[in-house]
Amino acid sequence: MTKKIRVGVIGTGQIGKAHIKRYNELPDVELVGLCDVRLDEAQRVAADANVAYTCSDYHELLKRDDIDSVDVCLHNRLHAGVTIDALEAGKNVYCEKPMSWTYAEARAMVDAAKRTQMLLHIQLATLYRPETKAAKRLIDGGQLGKVYYARCYSYRRRGRPFVDGYGSAQFVTTRTAGGGTLLDTGIYSLGRMVYLLSAPNVLTVTGSSYQETGMYEDRRQSSGYNVEELGIGLARLEGGATLFIESSWAIHAGAPEGDTLAGSKGGISLEPFTFYTTLEDMEMDATFDLKSADLRWHATNPVVEGYDDSQKHWIWAQLGRVPLLNTARCALVAAQITEGIYLSASLGHEVSAAEIEAAPAGSGRP
Repeated sequence: MTKKIRVGVIGTGQIGKAHIKRYNELPDVELVGLCDVRLDEAQRVAADANVAYTCSDYHELLKRDDIDSVDVCLHNRLHAGVTIDALEAGKNVYCEKPMSWTYAEARAMVDAAKRTQMLLHIQLATLYRPETKAAKRLIDGGQLGKVYYARCYSYRRRGRPFVDGYGSAQFVTTRTAGGGTLLDTGIYSLGRMVYLLSAPNVLTVTGSSYQETGMYEDRRQSSGYNVEELGIGLARLEGGATLFIESSWAIHAGAPEGDTLAGSKGGISLEPFTFYTTLEDMEMDATFDLKSADLRWHATNPVVEGYDDSQKHWIWAQLGRVPLLNTARCALVAAQITEGIYLSASLGHEVSAAEIEAAPAGSGRP
């Protein structure tokens, strides 16, 4: 019989339900238990997902010796403590993005994984898109030369959780979320760019954050909204590259051009996917048939399937079918950059990696 990875999920809210649904689609997974502080909701979700065990205290879930892997689907400020407890209980851990609301906690999670020798994986869904895979091939093949500039965007014209009608109030207060658009949607573009740049060390960060656009006053008051709707940052990286990020939940502006990398020999725009270079002293913009390429890669190399999406990759890596992408390192660097943006915005000047390291957790936020 083919071995199955036995999974327990902590948190059965919106994200937890999506993860549970995906696990039930994967033949190599056995869902063993669900945990939520709302036991009635955990039981309801478990009945729908055909899961036998439920509890309201995650420590009880971690005591089970029939669980190999734990999926943490909680609010940002709960990630670190639960993840570290799970790693120390001998469980591999898959954690929702962002890794944590602070760089210090994210670093503690990585340290715990190293100390316990357990696997730690962070949900960075954009790493598995065809555009990201194609960009990685071009970079690894030397087609860009030395990559020295990257810019990434996360854009919503008006899409703040709760106050604009979507999601719960817990998304818009530092008490539960720890931050706004940078931690919610910005991490997807930032995490992907850090991955494509091979997760270099951060030297300095400068940034600004804003909450200026009007909103329904009753929702502002009832939610306690106190996080950024626009975050902007510039990071100088070891090796000479510069990374720019802009992330918005609400902004009076049109959509930006999209994520871009520039190198000495060529450049890439990820959406729509375009390769820019100079050929025989002529500027050239090249497009690719990524759909055909992806079909061919799947047909000729069975390992490719292990990179279809984050949860399948996590399961396949635990089964030893593919090497685990180092999303923990990528998410850690991203956490350092976002922490630097918050700190720089509050101080009004550029901050160094050492200053970010030394700053109290949550600096620059209410």
